[in-house]
Amino acid sequence: MSYKITVLGLGFVGLTTALSFSEKNHKVFGFDIDQEKVECLQSGKVPFLEPGLDEALNRHLNNNFVLTDNVSNAVKQSDFIFLCVGTPTGKSGEADLKYIFNAIDMFYSVLNDDKYRVVVVKSTVPPGTTSEKITPYLIKLGVKVGEAVSIANNPEFLREGHCWDDMLNADRIVCGVSDMKSESMLRNLYKNFNTLFFAVSLNTGEYTKYLSNTFLATMISYANEMSKIATVIGDIQIKDAFNILHLDRRWGNADMASYVFPGCGFGGYCLPKDTQALYSKAFSKGYDSRLLHNVMKINNSMPLFMFNKIKAVSNLTDSIGILGLSFKPGSDDVRDSSAAKIISMLINEGHNNIFAYDPVSNKNFDKEYKFKQIKYHHTLNSICEEANVLVLVTAWDEFREVNKKYPNKPIIDCRYFL
Repeated sequence: MSYKITVLGLGFVGLTTALSFSEKNHKVFGFDIDQEKVECLQSGKVPFLEPGLDEALNRHLNNNFVLTDNVSNAVKQSDFIFLCVGTPTGKSGEADLKYIFNAIDMFYSVLNDDKYRVVVVKSTVPPGTTSEKITPYLIKLGVKVGEAVSIANNPEFLREGHCWDDMLNADRIVCGVSDMKSESMLRNLYKNFNTLFFAVSLNTGEYTKYLSNTFLATMISYANEMSKIATVIGDIQIKDAFNILHLDRRWGNADMASYVFPGCGFGGYCLPKDTQALYSKAFSKGYDSRLLHNVMKINNSMPLFMFNKIKAVSNLTDSIGILGLSFKPGSDDVRDSSAAKIISMLINEGHNNIFAYDPVSNKNFDKEYKFKQIKYHHTLNSICEEANVLVLVTAWDEFREVNKKYPNKPIIDCRYFL
C-alpha cells in the first residue's frame, strides 16, 4: 500500500526519513524553514555529510520526494505528518519544544476535514511529551484528536555517518500509539522495512530513545572515568587495557568498542541533549538522578583533563595543531565538539597560535564557533609541519600513523587512538 507523507524538518533525521519512505515507493513532501538548505537540496546536494543520502536524493527528487513551501497543501494530501524538527536544550536543561509547536501551527487548520491522518512525532522528546503537551496543544487548537487525527511518536535510532543504512536496515522500529487505527496505519507504512516492529504506549515509545542514548552516554563516561583513574595511578597502557576489555565474551558480537572506550567526551547533537533532557524530566517529577548527573559531570570534565595534558608539554610560545574538529569520525557535525571546548581553554590560557585541520569539517567549525585565533589547514602534512605540538581530537583514519610520521613532535592523543 502506498501512502502520502509530509515530513517537516529536513535535517539528519527528517531527510533520512523522507528519502527512506520515498525508497519504499511512498510519495513524500518535504519542508524546511531554512531556505538555504532547501535550495541546496533542490540542486541535488545534501547540505551535510551522510553517506548514501546524496544518491537517494537524486533518485527521488521531484519524483517520490518533492520539496514544498506550502505546508497546508501538502498536509491536505497526506496520510501521515512526520515532525522531525529540532528539540534543543532549554535554559533549565529541558527539551525545548518550540519548533514542534511552530510546525503544528503551520498545518493544524486543515486537519478537521474528512481525511484521517496520523501526526507522528519523530523529534526526540522526553517521555510524557506526546500525551502531556502535544496532544493537549492540538486539542486546544480545535483539532479532533481521536476522531479526525491520531497522535503517535516514532523515535529514531540513527547514528550520524550511518543514517541511511540504519534507516533502511533498522534493527527495530518503535511506535508509541494511542489507538488501534494509528497502530494499523503505522504497521502498514513500515511493513516493507522487514524488521521488528513494536507498538507501545506513547510514553514507552519516547522512553526507548532516551533509554538507548543515556546508556551510550553512560558507557562513554564510564570509559572516560576509568581512563582518568588509570592516568592517576600511572604505568597503565590505557588503549591496550580497553582493547582487552572488548574481548569479554559476555558482550557477544556487540561492538562495544564504539562506546566503551575513553576519549575527550561525547558530543554531537543527541547524547548531550538527551541525557540532560531526561535528567531534567526526572528532576521535574521529583527524582534527582545522581547517575545521569555524574555522567554529564564526567563528560564535561574531559576537555579540561585533556587541556591539562596539553599544558604539561607546551608553553604559550608553541603553535598548537588540533587534528579533528567534528564530534566523531565519519561526520561533519561539529555541535558540542570537544575540539571547540579544548580550543576555548587554549585561547583563555593565552594561546594565540592555534592551527586546526579536519578532513571535512573546517568550514562547518569556522561557521559554528568563529574562533579568530585559528588558522585552518587543508592537509594533514601542512598542519603537522607547521605546529610544534599536535593534539588528536577526532579519530579519523587519516590520523592513525601521525605519531610514526612525526616521531619528534609532542602528540596528545585525546582518543587513545595511536
